[in-house]
Amino acid sequence: MLNQNLVFQTLQETGVNFFTGVPDSYLNGFCNYALQHFPERNIIAANEGNAIGIAAGHYFASGEIPLVYMQNSGIGNAVNPLASLVDEHVYAVPMVLLIGWRGQPGTGDWPQHELQGKITTKLMDVMEIPYTVLEDDDVLGAEAIKKAVAYCKENRKPYALIAPKGVMAGEKANDKDQSYPMSREQAIEVLLDHLPADTIYSATTGRATRELFFLRERRNESKERDFLNVGSMGHASSVALGIALEKPERKVVCLDGDAAAMMHMGALTMVSKYPVKNFLHVVLNNGAHESVGGQPSAGQRINFTKIAEACGYTTVGKPIDNEEELIAAIRKLQNAPTAAFMDVRIHKGLSGKLPPLAFSHKEAIDDLMRELQH
Repeated sequence: MLNQNLVFQTLQETGVNFFTGVPDSYLNGFCNYALQHFPERNIIAANEGNAIGIAAGHYFASGEIPLVYMQNSGIGNAVNPLASLVDEHVYAVPMVLLIGWRGQPGTGDWPQHELQGKITTKLMDVMEIPYTVLEDDDVLGAEAIKKAVAYCKENRKPYALIAPKGVMAGEKANDKDQSYPMSREQAIEVLLDHLPADTIYSATTGRATRELFFLRERRNESKERDFLNVGSMGHASSVALGIALEKPERKVVCLDGDAAAMMHMGALTMVSKYPVKNFLHVVLNNGAHESVGGQPSAGQRINFTKIAEACGYTTVGKPIDNEEELIAAIRKLQNAPTAAFMDVRIHKGLSGKLPPLAFSHKEAIDDLMRELQH
């Protein structure tokens, strides 16, 4: 693990003192250091493309080279602004990209990271962005940073630093709080208890998928009605909408996260165009990027309910703070004339220790398709 004091000292010495991006578990050490020591210069973005744009704006206003951090799964969100805004033939914006390398070939990882890991360096080659794979060596790490910044300054182009597992590691931020009484698991179980037994669930990437999976096991219930969105952060609600449009006779629920919902918030607008009164969109809002380190999101700073209402959802008019309010909201919205929405405020942290989520993705999706198509 690289010494983060040295990492940031080197960045400061080379003139890099503005950071923006989306937190990643492989970059916990970096993200937590930036959060603690540079709160005014560390902008946690809604998605990776958003971060590229913020970084470009910083460069235009200051002439200083920014650093953008992300997991390699977020490269997809960043490709468009990297190719059509930052590129040397457009506005020639230099920036250091710090990328956590999930699914690095030969290291072993979950299936959703396998292809992304295989193509990470190839994507850099396709976009003509030079890169260095960081090593767990402080001297080599400092040299790589200096090389990256020097290249950016000389060429007005991006340079990527790719971080394998452990190189930028660190402890997760404190994930315990008592701001709201319900945990994520408790909120999900209330929904399972009070919605029809044949409800279809689409759970967002991270802890929501794990908690739904293990709740089903604990309750001795079938998993054939659950879609576990183990990758593609921010798209669980779109999958749920696609199912709801095709199966209007079935209740379809998205178990979303606040950071995931904000990552592709434009998806909320779709219910204004189509009659999907069988669709219930639930944001389990703890105000954090909890699954990748616990860094704060804007989830509890914004009014999801008013945003949802403006997009065409029926709501109960305010955030839901406890179990009693959640039960009342389920009853009130069960016959909503449009798609329904809930902002369910929960506290950070797991109610218990969960094992890794190991299952056959193909078997799970085949079971769901049989359930939906019979």
